[in-house]
Amino acid sequence: MGSYERKLKRRKVVKQKKQAEKDMATKVALFGELGTECLTCKKPFDRMDREQVMSWHVVVRKEEEKVNLYCPHCWQNAMKIIKDYTNKRRNENAILSTKQ
Repeated sequence: MGSYERKLKRRKVVKQKKQAEKDMATKVALFGELGTECLTCKKPFDRMDREQVMSWHVVVRKEEEKVNLYCPHCWQNAMKIIKDYTNKRRNENAILSTKQ
């Protein structure tokens, strides 16, 4: 039985490796779609600048095969807007639930 279990483990590892390679190929292909500026403020993006590569945010929409690029400033503004909106909705729901 031991050899059969090893065989199953090897199959699982090979399958995981193939899936990881497939995922990486998809991501590399989408990297070619990466823009050259922030989607919001149009600030230029330099792919060769390590600091920009590490600090900018990339949002990939697989279904639409679209890659959106955001500078740190625009990303922070978007996160603040989302946080404010969710807090507002939470407060509105709390008020509605107390009225009932």
